[in-house]
Amino acid sequence: MQQNTCAVVTGGSGGIGIEITRRLAAQGLPVAFTYRSGADRAAALVEEITAAGGRARADSVDLTDRERVAQWAAEVRAELGDPSVLVHAAGPHIPMVHLSKVSPDTYSEHLGAEATAFFALVHGLLPGLRATRGSVVAVTTAATDRYPVRDGLSSGTKGAVEALVRAFAAEEGRFGVRFNSVGPGMLTDGMAERLMGNADLDERAQAVAMSRIPLQRFGSAADIAEAVCFLVSEKAGFITGQKLNVDGGYTV
Repeated sequence: MQQNTCAVVTGGSGGIGIEITRRLAAQGLPVAFTYRSGADRAAALVEEITAAGGRARADSVDLTDRERVAQWAAEVRAELGDPSVLVHAAGPHIPMVHLSKVSPDTYSEHLGAEATAFFALVHGLLPGLRATRGSVVAVTTAATDRYPVRDGLSSGTKGAVEALVRAFAAEEGRFGVRFNSVGPGMLTDGMAERLMGNADLDERAQAVAMSRIPLQRFGSAADIAEAVCFLVSEKAGFITGQKLNVDGGYTV
């Protein structure tokens, strides 16, 4: 591990983000993570990591505020060093709705919160990633490979993130920087948990989803974190521009 490097995670107080942040800190990396509304969870995670002998900082950052993202990136680099790992696990809550009922303004807003936010984040940290020959993973969705009805607001905007991942991989490889993505399927936590909680995914919809999963179970945040940590590790050192769906076989 290089000295004076750190890991950066967005959405670090969410179900998936917490697992990723916890595992990266356990590997000995100082971790800087963002959160949107989970201040209590973020504070608890910082305390947990610190108590275990690690180092962490948590900041409330609006990823659609480009100036704030650039400022935060500079602060992290000054305090913790250049990032050798960047994991983008943040994203807005997205209701399941037919595209015919989504206004162009709403779609534009979500595209900004997904793809433009990811672009701004990479833009602010790219000099540091080049310096460390770092690795970037974007957490997207399996729905870009097998489309579930009413999920176009998510898959359509996260698909743009995946396109950026491939583009950055093609352009930044000469600097040793790798870019990949992980596509979660149906999970018992994270976004799917919220959709179940507010009845966007009722029991009938859950049964239909389960019938399409060969492993006949939903995944967990831990499953996603395992895939992310593999892709950012040296074990995946010759993997870039790829997407790994963690979906129990949903996209087979």
